Amino acid sequence: MIGLISATAAGAAARDRLAAAWPDRTRVYEGPAGEAVRAAFAECDRLVCFLATGATVRLLAPLLGDKAADPGVVCVDEGGRFAVSLVGGHGGGANELAYEVAESLGAEPVVTTATDVVGLAGLDTLGLPVEGAVAAVSRALLDGEPVVLEAELAWPLPPVPFAEQGAYTVRLTDRAVQPGAQEVLLRPPSLVVGIGASKGAPVEEVLGLIEEALREAGLSVRSVAELATVDAKSEEPGIVAAAERLGVPLVTYPAGELAAVAVPNPSDAPLAAVGTPSVAEAAALRNGGELLVPKRKSGAKPAMATCAVVRRPGRGRLAVVGLGPGARDLLTPRAAAELRRASVLVGLDQYVDQIRDLIRPGTRVLESGLGAEEERARTAVAEARKGHAVALIGSGDAGVYAMASPALAEASDDIDVVGVPGVTAALAAGAVLGAPLGHDHVSISLSDLHTPWEVIERRVRAAAEADIVVTFYNPRSRGRDWQLPKALAVLAEHREPGTPVGVVRNASRPDESARLTTLTELDPATVDMMTVVTVGNTATRNIAGRMVTPRGYRWQHAPEGAR
Repeated sequence: MIGLISATAAGAAARDRLAAAWPDRTRVYEGPAGEAVRAAFAECDRLVCFLATGATVRLLAPLLGDKAADPGVVCVDEGGRFAVSLVGGHGGGANELAYEVAESLGAEPVVTTATDVVGLAGLDTLGLPVEGAVAAVSRALLDGEPVVLEAELAWPLPPVPFAEQGAYTVRLTDRAVQPGAQEVLLRPPSLVVGIGASKGAPVEEVLGLIEEALREAGLSVRSVAELATVDAKSEEPGIVAAAERLGVPLVTYPAGELAAVAVPNPSDAPLAAVGTPSVAEAAALRNGGELLVPKRKSGAKPAMATCAVVRRPGRGRLAVVGLGPGARDLLTPRAAAELRRASVLVGLDQYVDQIRDLIRPGTRVLESGLGAEEERARTAVAEARKGHAVALIGSGDAGVYAMASPALAEASDDIDVVGVPGVTAALAAGAVLGAPLGHDHVSISLSDLHTPWEVIERRVRAAAEADIVVTFYNPRSRGRDWQLPKALAVLAEHREPGTPVGVVRNASRPDESARLTTLTELDPATVDMMTVVTVGNTATRNIAGRMVTPRGYRWQHAPEGAR
């Protein structure tokens, strides 16, 4: 919960705007500012104070304890112009909150954390538990000193500019080791603990068994990702409480699924009790991995709990990102976040150039030219399979005539795939023209490099006969100059010569151009590969220089009051 505090009418106005925007995330604290800050500090994860920074600092000073536990605090001036990350930038989430508040209120975010200012991913913001000399190693990264990554297992980390050799180290490990003087340990959630238990097994016995098994195997409890068991034990109090105390989810599986998992130590006892010859080992191995600790029993007499530990490899992550039509303000926040998250960026060279300033230090960029789409898709998937966080970029929406199709055709279920939508060329051009896509519409690529012309023509003819608005992608190039005239001729068999046609080149970019013409007046020679051509249907009109397709047909003839 985010606590909101103000002291003046102007501050309250800005506070109430944020409360209205985030009704489920915020709680307004009324009364004197000092009392409100103290109450919110004790009860909330983060605070937004609509006060002067000096006043906020004085109110917070007696309350501050441990930066790892204190809530993050953002200070907003009473005019709502700036959202300042005041304390708890990383650990308390204030930096992220400052950007969110600024976006909601139309303010300017102010973040002074050193790593954020220079675009580095903070070691305590990588989404993993961190131990050791965080400040010293972060300072080394900021000063450009070489920091080495020692990854004992593959994991999709955000980009950090690691070196081959250096005096400082970041070690990615799930082993129970102590960090050196100039070392940071990152704890990946790589361990799955399978649990079996008799009815009424006490939580102390379950926890004690888990901790003993991890300790003897030299594994860190901070890398435990989940506890796993059979469905029949989903509400067993000792298991449920153990998961809660460890702060990890409890995952359960049907007995039939666990019975199908090959394990080294099956037993008749669980088979008779819950319908599977293995609970602990089978639950831990259910989704694959390396069995580090075979089934073992607790030391109690009689033993009421069993456990097994599996190391599950990190799954690579492939984000297929649509950059939009080109204008920076049409790049979605989600797309920008994925670009910051990726340690490997794959894309067409001209698209990489568009967003090069958003690429974080340490990101490996794999760019290539036109015509290498399949190669880029294969490269992106291969990098994800190595355990990296990969962003594969495309213009517009990556799923529309872009990189999502070849990438997903190449990918299998051994990596995580995330699609990030973008504003398509058709939508960007439509916004420039007016409202040409107000009714049913279709997009057709006129490039016959991958699709036989006979198929393309059949689709154009179907759209013409169905009276559907058509947007042509890839309409004309120097080597393909006859396809657009042929497609227009097919449409002309079913539409009037005066049917509006919109032509937009480089929609949303600085050299954008647009014109509204008709089916017979359009000169195909003025069209190129950077152009989108939109042909209206029989209801489309030129209204005050704008291309408009009505939402329906009936309203055009309905009485005025019925519209």
